[in-house]
Amino acid sequence: MAILTEGQTIRDTYEVERFLGEGAFAEVYRVRHRFLGRQAMKVFKRSGMTLTEIEDILGEAVLLSRIGHPNIVRVFDANVLEVSDGLHGFFTMENVPGGSLEHFWHSFGSKFVPIETSVEIMKQVCRGMALAHAENPPIIHRDIKPQNILVGYEADGLRARVSDFGLAKAVNPLTLFATAAGTLSFKPPETFSKDRADSCAADVWALGVTLYLLLTDQLPYEIDPDLGWTNSKAFKKEPSLPSSLNFAIDKDLEGIILSCLHINPSERYHDARELLQGLESREKPVLQKDSRTKKIIFSEPSKKILSVHSQMNIEEGKNLAKLAIQKAKEEGRLFEAADIMEEAFNKSPFLREKYADQVRLWRCGISM
Repeated sequence: MAILTEGQTIRDTYEVERFLGEGAFAEVYRVRHRFLGRQAMKVFKRSGMTLTEIEDILGEAVLLSRIGHPNIVRVFDANVLEVSDGLHGFFTMENVPGGSLEHFWHSFGSKFVPIETSVEIMKQVCRGMALAHAENPPIIHRDIKPQNILVGYEADGLRARVSDFGLAKAVNPLTLFATAAGTLSFKPPETFSKDRADSCAADVWALGVTLYLLLTDQLPYEIDPDLGWTNSKAFKKEPSLPSSLNFAIDKDLEGIILSCLHINPSERYHDARELLQGLESREKPVLQKDSRTKKIIFSEPSKKILSVHSQMNIEEGKNLAKLAIQKAKEEGRLFEAADIMEEAFNKSPFLREKYADQVRLWRCGISM
């Protein structure tokens, strides 16, 4: 049973609009602040805690407010709320209508996410994570994956934000390691050893797995969830070269991905800053008219690797797009129209290409 209900008012300030999703420890809602507009509210499931215990679980909000970067989700408020089963901790953060990178990836259907779009998203993620890795001692995320990266349109184009720092941890300043945690498919070989060590290099691995997935619709290694942290044998077989799965991937980009996925952590990029430098120094290939640029088309099941995802609903997407266009014609509703259109993108892969430029204009306050 959900902790909050639609229409409920929280602390005389927030109106609950809709349930967005949940994880093991918290539920996320879209809420409307009485003065500041739409935000996302993360409510922790555990109830009946003391204020000291609530302060501990709100450490994620404190961490996010301390890092502060355009490519890390912003936190606005942290507090407690009382419902029928007791006291719950919550914090509010910026609402990203486009949702997660997983939704973005799914919205392309059987097509690959374009190469340069994938690279730009990864650059932005690296910019945010580079700041966390530069802390003294470094802060590691420990659960980087498409579900924890938010993607939405701004006036100047797509903006990615790293979210869900609930497992983030400052490494031991002497060893530069922390205890491993996170999603198995995005964890490097060293985290499956008896020491289960996590590090900045482990975050780099997760970034590499994410980029590999965006560009190939596959994961580099098959990790058996039933084996848990005893999956070390999965890394004995080398992954397929990304360019063998998607002919549009150039050798420079392939080299960057493979560097992220080096079995030896000392041979990877040291941290997100070094990976960012690699991506920024990459030379874009010059496309020739007769070059073989046609991508391989995978069947739809290839995009069911991460989880059971709700089926795309083209008709629902079209209806949302019509609603967005209608809202855009009403005075002062452009941002709401842009929000609705971004929801439509996740329902139908054809709408993003058609209306992405329109959404950027709406974000600028321009109606055309």
